[in-house]
Amino acid sequence: MDVTHILAGLNEAQREAVAAPPGNALVVAGAGSGKTRVLVHRIAWLIEAEGVSPYGLLAVTFTNKAAAEMRQRIEALLSVSASSLWVGTFHGIAHRLLRMHWQEAGLPQNFQILDADDQQRLVKRVMRALDIDEHRWPVRQAVWAINQHKDEGRRAAALPDSDDLFQVIHKRIYESYESLCNEGGLVDFAELLLRCLECLRGDEALLAHYRQRFGHILVDEFQDTNGIQYDWLKLLAGGTSHVMAVGDDDQSIYGWRGARIENVRAFIDEFEDVATIRLEQNYRSTGTILDAANALIGHNAGRLPKSLWTEGAVGDPIALYSADNDLDEARFVAERIAGAIEDGGSADEMAVLYRSNAQSRVLEEALMRADIPYRIYGGFRFFERAEIKNALSYLRLTHDRHADVAFERVVNTPPRGIGEKTLEAVRQLSRARAVSLWQASKEAIHEGQLRGRAANVVAEFIKLIDGMAEGGQDLSLHELTEWVIEASGLMDYHGREPGERGLARKENLQELVSAARQFSGELVFPLQDADQPAMSELAEFLDQSALDAGDRESGAGSAVQMMTLHSAKGLEFPTVFITGLEEGLFPHRQSRETENGLEEERRLCYVGITRAMRTLYLTHAEVRRLHGVENHNRPSRFIRELPPNLVSEIRVRRMVDRSSSLLNPVRGLFAPEPSAVNIGQRVAHQKFGEGVVLQSDGQGERTRVQVHFAAAGEKWLMLSAANLQTLD
Repeated sequence: MDVTHILAGLNEAQREAVAAPPGNALVVAGAGSGKTRVLVHRIAWLIEAEGVSPYGLLAVTFTNKAAAEMRQRIEALLSVSASSLWVGTFHGIAHRLLRMHWQEAGLPQNFQILDADDQQRLVKRVMRALDIDEHRWPVRQAVWAINQHKDEGRRAAALPDSDDLFQVIHKRIYESYESLCNEGGLVDFAELLLRCLECLRGDEALLAHYRQRFGHILVDEFQDTNGIQYDWLKLLAGGTSHVMAVGDDDQSIYGWRGARIENVRAFIDEFEDVATIRLEQNYRSTGTILDAANALIGHNAGRLPKSLWTEGAVGDPIALYSADNDLDEARFVAERIAGAIEDGGSADEMAVLYRSNAQSRVLEEALMRADIPYRIYGGFRFFERAEIKNALSYLRLTHDRHADVAFERVVNTPPRGIGEKTLEAVRQLSRARAVSLWQASKEAIHEGQLRGRAANVVAEFIKLIDGMAEGGQDLSLHELTEWVIEASGLMDYHGREPGERGLARKENLQELVSAARQFSGELVFPLQDADQPAMSELAEFLDQSALDAGDRESGAGSAVQMMTLHSAKGLEFPTVFITGLEEGLFPHRQSRETENGLEEERRLCYVGITRAMRTLYLTHAEVRRLHGVENHNRPSRFIRELPPNLVSEIRVRRMVDRSSSLLNPVRGLFAPEPSAVNIGQRVAHQKFGEGVVLQSDGQGERTRVQVHFAAAGEKWLMLSAANLQTLD
């Protein structure tokens, strides 16, 4: 049979991997080196050149999307149906095996799969039955602990006794949860892999059958496997199946969720006669970008040697922008994107990457002011995030007790024991008397329609809101925001979520304080009708937040992609901005505590750099107000680790108005001042004293500027009324 078409169009290293003789192999596939293509062509080669039956192949990916794409490409290459192939995720394949062998696995035939929400509700039920305080021991934390144990192959009965209260409580929850699942025939995602592994271990005949059947196993994204996935693979392969593991240790960035980079080295040591094949030719990025990526990742110790290269263009130097502050950084990004679009570029060819979700707010605002459409990839816009909406709902209730939407959102967040039955009683009274939920709650308590514990917990909520409003009367907007976040318990509640999720939610809440601080000052949109009462600063902030949350919903049109660096893995864009390259932010302050943590941060930066195809911008700010705190951070070590000859520093003189473009000067508004004022210029205000211009917004008579005053902090001022005097 002629199989030359399978190797057609492949480079030498790719052909070596595709046509390798049967055996164990580790394919170290660098970024943009065509690993998916190699996997697909390897499967085709095994079927047509080696005569392997499609039934004898098992291919494991990490997403259903990747599995579907692999099947489509195999069908196109072989012109046959790929429906008989076992191609899927670890969880998908484990589920298939358990459905076929439910009796051997000790499951009922109609066992039910629990999704993440189902699992959380069941754990909550268990905790209530055990009378465990959800405030002290959050449900999400318990779910995380259970899944962590399962991912490491640990059953509740196998957990050692401990004097640590955390371990004691979570062992009790795990034991009860496990018992409830067994009684009801319930299987969560982590259980799929653990139960499948235990089933194969416990049934020698079944294990022998699948070892004989799957003579060839291919695993994609091998560097992202966790402990139980590696154990499952090792058990299934035994000493007979041929395993090809494809991955890149330099792109291992998910250690925080259980991925073990050690599995790559273990594969070489524990499987027999492993051939190592390196895919180093890159088909994505310019030579300059690849040289920078190679130099950066070279600072990690113990990595498998690899150096990306390309036959393509050398490309432009990497652009480095040193911003005065985070607002200046965001403005620079928006200016460059706007300029590229004006020159005929497409918004969806550009991506803005950041280490922390909290960074997106300032960037979003800059893009909105420049009228640039954008999408948050794999997440929510800042003001759409659950923790932000919770905090804004508390703020709204301190301002207006009769805001029913806000009342419903936070009446039991954090959990305080106000159940659906109690809430429905309040709703019915509200509808019957045409009053707000707040008023209905007070009347229900006063008239005895709510009794006992239900009355007490609702009364405590009312007391909490009244107390927050009273305690915040004399506070500035940002102080009030900070006070409400703490007094409501939201910071503690969201912060207890496990892993990076909890940290991200805390940082977002702290960033809301920054948003309020930057909003502080004279009102931006004074009411035109003198007979109307002036809006309070809090009311205006709440309204603006609601507008920002609903502004320009993502549609099918072209839009800039905004995402965390973790979300960017596997994607590519002609132009990439990596923002916030500062010590303490990127690398993240927590990662610097261990060498492993720092190396994973460096791998994350490597992933970000290698997303860029033609143009790469790196930015950092001398001053950044993040999480409610103004920080003066040094530029990231990752910048210093790049060869200087590959980096070009940018310095731009920017003017404060954008009436017709992002760089236009303000004219005729600073009488008797000069006709143009620069961002960064020192000015004086009669009330606030001396300060520095940070940014501007609006045009004509509506132009406003943000100034950082040494004594009064940051203020937004209307230029036409501020009477600023320049000092430089």
